[in-house]
Amino acid sequence: MVKHNNVVPNGHFRKHWQNYVRTWFNQPARKTRRRIARQKKAVKIFPRPTAGPLRPIVQCQTLKYNMKSRAGRGFSLEELKAAGIPKKFAPTIGIAVDHRRKNRSLEGLQANVQRLKTYKAKLVIFPRRPRKFKAGDSAPEELATATQIQGQYMPIVHEKPSVELVKVTDEMKSFKAYAKLRVERMNQRQIGARLKKAAEAEKEEKK
Repeated sequence: MVKHNNVVPNGHFRKHWQNYVRTWFNQPARKTRRRIARQKKAVKIFPRPTAGPLRPIVQCQTLKYNMKSRAGRGFSLEELKAAGIPKKFAPTIGIAVDHRRKNRSLEGLQANVQRLKTYKAKLVIFPRRPRKFKAGDSAPEELATATQIQGQYMPIVHEKPSVELVKVTDEMKSFKAYAKLRVERMNQRQIGARLKKAAEAEKEEKK
């Protein structure tokens, strides 16, 4: 029930709603346009891979994601040196270089060096000018059979963790995990006092 001497509500809403509606009818044409653009780019950069230069495997940042690996910006100078590839020559053969990156772990360095060596072994280098071969260029037989790689080249494969199944024994059932944790925490807290006490006792014995 309306109270007091107020204006009777007669709000005029939804005016010109057609002007504010965002349609999505251009997507089929955009899909075609993107496909044609990809085809033109592939022809333009032939015989290079369509996915762009080779990227290193790096660990994600922060505590939340650092167990995951992804493609990085470019290989470090240390990785290129270990693989025997000059830093100025690397971009010319489709290898991304990031001079700011530093290797924090030996495992990461070895993985990327191995990635570079595998890439180098599979690499087919075309001469800069047709029929003018230089040192380092691939043989004419390899060039004749070379094809442009479509899509991702040497993708990063994530290994699935394996779970080992074991039979639950009576010893496992009788184990008191909470009590064990409490005891170990107490031992950790008391280690300083216990060492001090032992040192004092040893001192007293010598006297």
